Amino acid sequence: MLADSFTKWLWDRRRSIATWTVAVAAVGGFYAAFWPTIDSPDMRDAIENYPSGLLEALNYTDIATPSGYLSATVYGLVVAALVIVYSVSAGARLVAGDEEAGTLDLVLAHPLSRSRLALQRYAALVVSLVTISSGLLVVIVALVKPFDLTGISFGDLLAMHVHLVLFGMVFGAMAYAAGAATGRRAPAVGGGALLAVFGFAANGILPQVDGLEWIDRLSPFAWLNGGAPLQNGLQIVDLSIMVVLVVVLVATGTVAFERRDVSV
Repeated sequence: MLADSFTKWLWDRRRSIATWTVAVAAVGGFYAAFWPTIDSPDMRDAIENYPSGLLEALNYTDIATPSGYLSATVYGLVVAALVIVYSVSAGARLVAGDEEAGTLDLVLAHPLSRSRLALQRYAALVVSLVTISSGLLVVIVALVKPFDLTGISFGDLLAMHVHLVLFGMVFGAMAYAAGAATGRRAPAVGGGALLAVFGFAANGILPQVDGLEWIDRLSPFAWLNGGAPLQNGLQIVDLSIMVVLVVVLVATGTVAFERRDVSV
């Protein structure tokens, strides 16, 4: 066993993290490389003829600019979905994975408290999210000039990726909290999935209903992209909401894990 649960978690999942980094970077780069195709009169005319409700639901209202295109397609849709899948699946395994496998009691037999084990593993998940986000950042930066993604600064790209990491941390914290509290992966994955479905609906669909215009502010997708960090830089309010939610979820899951019996 390595010196602590933090390094061991990262070491055991080094291949998976590398695979996810390459996959997210490849998919994000693939979509970014489509910008010259979108940046054409015919495509712009086609987009203008789309129903306004559909454009709002997909956050495609500003897709005719490089930053709006990347925000809507790369960061707001495909990469966001991949980050959710990774964060929820990894977060669900932080505690519940070992417990369902019947090996958690062996891990806890070492001189390591429950809270330290859980928090170190969640910290490792955060590092893995930073790694995945960094891989995508390198690819997007490399594509800016060759594919005419003009008007996007490195600072704004960096701000977008700070939002992306915290976005993943929210979903990872939700799955971690449910898994730590119950010792089962099904509630953990279910909790993350419900948050994703609600977040997507609240960000683009439900605000179109009269009287529900305010609900988008409750969506993680709005905290990720609502303030347009790719155009406007860091959005302190959105970042603060995500940080507070992560702290609350992680603290709640850790306390529940400390107090309950571990199944063997």
